[in-house]
Amino acid sequence: MANVNNIVMLGFGDMGKGIAQVCLMAGYNVTAVDISDEIIEKGLNYIKTGFEKLESKGKLPEGSSTVDYLAKLKTSKDIIEAVKEADLVIEAVVEKLDIKQNLCKDIIENAPEHCIFASNTSTMSITEIAEKCSKPENVIGMHFFNPAPLMRLIEVIKGDKSSEESIDIGVGVSKTLPCLRGERYIARVMKDRPGFIVNRVLSPRSIYFNYIIDLANEKGIPWEQVDADLTGPNTPMSLLTLADFTGRDISYHGQLYYGEKLSSDYKPGKVLTMQIEKGTLGKKTGQGFYDWSKGRPQPDLSKKAGLVNQEIFNAINANEGCRILEEGVATSWKVIDEAILAGMNFPGPMEYATKNYERLAKLLEETAEKLGKPYLKPCYLFKSGKFVDMI
Repeated sequence: MANVNNIVMLGFGDMGKGIAQVCLMAGYNVTAVDISDEIIEKGLNYIKTGFEKLESKGKLPEGSSTVDYLAKLKTSKDIIEAVKEADLVIEAVVEKLDIKQNLCKDIIENAPEHCIFASNTSTMSITEIAEKCSKPENVIGMHFFNPAPLMRLIEVIKGDKSSEESIDIGVGVSKTLPCLRGERYIARVMKDRPGFIVNRVLSPRSIYFNYIIDLANEKGIPWEQVDADLTGPNTPMSLLTLADFTGRDISYHGQLYYGEKLSSDYKPGKVLTMQIEKGTLGKKTGQGFYDWSKGRPQPDLSKKAGLVNQEIFNAINANEGCRILEEGVATSWKVIDEAILAGMNFPGPMEYATKNYERLAKLLEETAEKLGKPYLKPCYLFKSGKFVDMI
């Protein structure tokens, strides 16, 4: 396996600066590339502040300092020049396929022969990203979860033409990257399917979520009461607050993508479509489900609307987990659970389903019929329980 010393980070925004930091923490030489001076400056301040905090708490290796790590970091606005000595290029640019394809093509043409191009896309096909480049065998996915220094999971994704050596390099580098909240967990994604493991398993929740939100809107039920229904115990942020924080446009485009690739049942609901049309996208616009003009909202969750059955969410997630087992994306339900725990900080659905699949499958059958959403019907592995032995 080729040695990796020089890593180029394309995109130095929220995601890219976190990835760059963990690469520096692992001892790699890092060049951060962005077209914006402002974003580069913010990224540098973020990394400098991060290392200074670690140093003040005595969490840097003995004999090392913030200055030592920053000495390994360069910035550039010239992509072609930046990749001339790159062993690995990680992109975290906007989620638009044509932009990623063109970047991939340019990098592969101008970087050394052995250079690996890794996309941090959360949903897009690695195979499609590599379509226009001359060496698709050198293209993989390395999907980090935000913020990269704190979230343990990295999904390493094999495109249809990715070589085993490229995947091994991606896994090898990922294993060296430290995490401030525990041991790094690397999930090998064996097949290039939308959403990979974690986002794919959680994606069809949006179908039920849209149904509940639209129903509440029709009945004139306050969002706080719906939020109380949707939000589980001990969560750091209520579900509708999180939806606003992430951005309703992100949900909208994600659902359109899954609607195109998986099923029209993912079609965005009436409320989400209305939020897009009105520009009430959440935190970024100051208004979503809640008013963000005075900072993060603190919804009163003391009263529930009584619209939500949390077991339906459990059933939907477990069924989608079985689907990706059927598709060969993962080979073990334990990998699915471990990946979700590492990437989202809450337990995956599969172990619970091994003991309750008969009841959950029946509930899902009824839900799919009630909502008129055939995609939610239990798949063969889930309904039969044969996934239980795929440990």
